[in-house]
Amino acid sequence: MTAQRFATKVAFITGGATGMGRRFAEALCDEGAQVVLADIDTDAATRTAHEIGEAAIAVSCDVADRSSVDQAVGEAVAQFGGVDILVNNAARHLKKYSQPFSTLTADEIAGLFDVNVLGVIHCSLACSASMRERGQGAIVNMASSAAFTVGTPYGVTKLAVRGLTITLAKELGGDNIRVNAIAPGMVSTENALSDYTAEELAAIRRAQVLKDPITMDDVTRVALFLLSEESALVTGETIRVTGGGWLSI
Repeated sequence: MTAQRFATKVAFITGGATGMGRRFAEALCDEGAQVVLADIDTDAATRTAHEIGEAAIAVSCDVADRSSVDQAVGEAVAQFGGVDILVNNAARHLKKYSQPFSTLTADEIAGLFDVNVLGVIHCSLACSASMRERGQGAIVNMASSAAFTVGTPYGVTKLAVRGLTITLAKELGGDNIRVNAIAPGMVSTENALSDYTAEELAAIRRAQVLKDPITMDDVTRVALFLLSEESALVTGETIRVTGGGWLSI
């Protein structure tokens, strides 16, 4: 029987309808949590919540819009009584955001930063109010290995997420709220596999010291550690899950 590390906990997961967000939700539910799938695609989130079961609900949430975030967090509090865990997973990450800034329109650049950077701020501040009332909380931000190479617009946003992780850890630590981040390499998700050619994926794999593909479960295990009491004195950190790819000081 799986240990119930998150019994009585409520987790708010952005981009929770599909991919990594869904996997985080399933894993947290397996360990006793109630989960809120916050997603701009409400229909997909509703289907996922139904498939997970009664411990999951779906809420409409555009992380780039603070009023939308506040409303979604309010629904979570009304349904489950509060929020203990936040996973800032929602992001724009298509391959086009790995092209130079000069190839993107002003609206595309603004949209990228609105979701990937401001979204983390909006959701962290909204959820921290409930965490403060409950006496503690844990936040995991999804960064990326691209935050360490910083050669693309996407990488710049994920570098900002690393910075936000440190800043929010300092700002919220007095309320016993921990803030950490995960920086995965290329995770074998449906979206990633469909967005890159076989040759591009092979080149990415060659950059890894450990050659096995990085799976959603590899990332999820680290997230559960950072969200649990097992990491009670860990905050402000970014943990890379890259198979040893793009190592640097």
